[in-house]
Amino acid sequence: MKRLSDIKFSTLDLVPVRENGSAAQSLRNSLDLAQHVEKFGYNRFWVAEHHNMDGIASSATSVLLGYLAGGTSTIRVGSGGVMLPNHAPLVIAEQFGTLESLYPGRIDLGLGRAPGSDQLTARALRRERSGSADDFPEDVAELMRYLGPRTPDQRIIAMPGTNTNVPIWLLGSSLFSAQLAGERGLPYAFASHFAPRFMHEAIRVYRNHFKPSAVLDKPYVMLGVPLVAADTDEQADYLATSVFQRILALMRGQSLVQRPPVKTMDGLWLPHEREAVSDFLGLAMIGSPQKIRARLEVLIEQTQADELIFTCDLYEHADRLHSYELLAQVMKG
Repeated sequence: MKRLSDIKFSTLDLVPVRENGSAAQSLRNSLDLAQHVEKFGYNRFWVAEHHNMDGIASSATSVLLGYLAGGTSTIRVGSGGVMLPNHAPLVIAEQFGTLESLYPGRIDLGLGRAPGSDQLTARALRRERSGSADDFPEDVAELMRYLGPRTPDQRIIAMPGTNTNVPIWLLGSSLFSAQLAGERGLPYAFASHFAPRFMHEAIRVYRNHFKPSAVLDKPYVMLGVPLVAADTDEQADYLATSVFQRILALMRGQSLVQRPPVKTMDGLWLPHEREAVSDFLGLAMIGSPQKIRARLEVLIEQTQADELIFTCDLYEHADRLHSYELLAQVMKG
């Protein structure tokens, strides 16, 4: 049985944009956060591809990863994830092959099957390319070929990219990628930071379908976990209202810019909305270090996960830094 101190811990940064803030400041905050969690002993720092969202500044994911890798020295940096239906596999192979060539041994390529946007935006991204989530298994295989050893009959190569063997992860919030990751023998990251309902089933499907590969000899599971750590439970509950407001805005189709915390959510949401936000954040770790440690121990006991990746969208950057510092103390025991 795994103990909390056995588990690797990482950061997923959504590069949030504050109310009355700017994308430039958010990007600088992302690098500052990466530098801080590197000091705290975090294993990797991932950013996610989203489009047409005014509160998330990580749309040009590979460009941002170059900035983050260049400003850090040991922590792994990667995508959590690149939404592959938006791109030709060759383009992603060249981008991540370039990153791996510049920062060898530190780059991860996490892949998602969803467009990470609405259909109108997906069309704007692709133009005439007929990308589809249905093509995902074939696109993953094509991408792996570009990043793997060059074969004698290979007519198209990624340069840089060929023979870089950038580690590929499959990400998912449903069972499709869980099964595919298992069949391909790839590491799997489940998006339990926003879809906790299917977590246990996805882990079961992944492990049951797992076939050893050149990459892995046994399954490797990473789980996304929302985080709001503070010195006291009361302070954490207060800071979490910024997260609640953001999820509520997402559900309502409103602006996703970060809003400051409030003393109470009463009057800001309806009863059914409160329940929906609670379901969305069902795996959230909100509280003091003592409370979070107890909840994390239960999560590890139930899932036997190999790694946890935490996302922390607090309004004040200083509160985020402190939250991740408190978490590091919890994880190290």
